[in-house]
Amino acid sequence: MPVEEFVAGWISGAVGLALGHPVDTVKVRLQTQSGYRGILDCVIKTYRDETVLGFFKGMSFPLLSVAVVNSVMFGAYSNALLYLSATHHHDRRGTHFFPIPSPLPQSQAMVLAPVDLIKVRLQNQTHPYGLRSPAGGSGAQYRGPVHCGASIFREEGVLGLFRGTGALVLRDTPTMAVYFLTYVSLCRAVTAQGREPGPLTILVAGGCAGTASWALATPMDVIKARLQMDGVKGVSYHGVLDCIRISVRHEGPQVFLKGLALNSIRAFPVNAVTFLSYENILKLIC
Repeated sequence: MPVEEFVAGWISGAVGLALGHPVDTVKVRLQTQSGYRGILDCVIKTYRDETVLGFFKGMSFPLLSVAVVNSVMFGAYSNALLYLSATHHHDRRGTHFFPIPSPLPQSQAMVLAPVDLIKVRLQNQTHPYGLRSPAGGSGAQYRGPVHCGASIFREEGVLGLFRGTGALVLRDTPTMAVYFLTYVSLCRAVTAQGREPGPLTILVAGGCAGTASWALATPMDVIKARLQMDGVKGVSYHGVLDCIRISVRHEGPQVFLKGLALNSIRAFPVNAVTFLSYENILKLIC
């Protein structure tokens, strides 16, 4: 993986993550908890009980690991372009109009699964930071990302760290194709042949790509989050299909739309900024 791809992936991913994490926290809670009447109720209760810091729970570990995740995603994409176009990545004019290769979601899932699992577990802790229980112990099950990972490994084994990986792959396999295809198609549609897309084009194309892919990803995103939380209070689901069956039986087909509005709202600015940052950082350091 070229160093510049790694650096660009890290910085652009960190910017997007910081921008979208508060909305992501609300989305995860709505998908996995039943104590909220809607988005506004979740926001109010989170702020009231946990202050603004509650919206940033679980962000530190993904922030440190986003370099690897985004480098796998953009690096695989970039190297696929090089392979298909037989050109060097410094001369990418016109070569970024190829769709993403299908093996990418499986590669990314192996890196992302434990990180995403720890993020979701921490986001679902609704205690205020620093709160102590009457017995003198911490009110939190997990004291941070390292403690969370160690606890999962100790209580659920190595496989516990990859809980929900199947749903993650099923979520990302079609959406990655839609993500990059939407981006490059929009760039091609509004950019004159032989010219590079401008900043506004990249922003709009990146935002639309993120919104389209997350709209498609939301149903399986719900299942993934529920499987990831399954180990906290005992195992309730026996795989993806069992989780789908139980969720539909208890909440109806509308369960798959939980978090759709928030995913769409978050996806546009986050992915617009991510694509623009990535493209410009590469230009600066290449």
